[in-house]
Amino acid sequence: MFLIVGLGNPGEKYLNNRHNVGFQCVAEFARRHGLSFDGKRADARIAEGNINGQRVALARPQTFMNDSGKSVVGLVNWYKIDPASELLIIYDDLDLPFGTIKLRNQGSSGGQRGMNSIIQLLGTQKFARLRFGIGRPPEGWEVINFVLGNWNAAERETLPNLYDRAVEACEICIRDGITKAMNAVNGEAPKQKKETKAKESQDKEPANEQPR
Repeated sequence: MFLIVGLGNPGEKYLNNRHNVGFQCVAEFARRHGLSFDGKRADARIAEGNINGQRVALARPQTFMNDSGKSVVGLVNWYKIDPASELLIIYDDLDLPFGTIKLRNQGSSGGQRGMNSIIQLLGTQKFARLRFGIGRPPEGWEVINFVLGNWNAAERETLPNLYDRAVEACEICIRDGITKAMNAVNGEAPKQKKETKAKESQDKEPANEQPR
């Protein structure tokens, strides 16, 4: 059994936020493999299927980002999996440039609140995670506005390729394990398009809510 959890916030208004890239990646994985999020379990929407001979569950927690651990712990217990070898979390990472995707088999949260919750409630840092770089806000932006803002035009052009890479990383994890997946995935990121920063200011949409 392999459990892949994409982090994000539920609801239409958050759908295309940078903070919801975990949701976006598992949605693309499900689309590619013909799976549907028609199940509900442990405060999460669930899609299940068989990939490369392995039973796989995709999850989108509905607890809001800060409380992701409640759902993840419930899912780990329900499926009776070993987090160290059968769990993969996908989330947005401010400390990686946009266009960078990194796999790790353990580590700290790096300050990401959803990961904080998961580590605290699971009681371990020893589980795989796919960090999807969203970069830092442009000068003058609040982090709140940036993570709860939608992708800008230049980023949207690049996203399909990045989603492909994220899905491929998940497939390698399922097929070959996290160590081989890290060796395959953790290469150099493609260069960000020059117009991305210019587009940021044009596409800025203020957010008046605290990131969740």
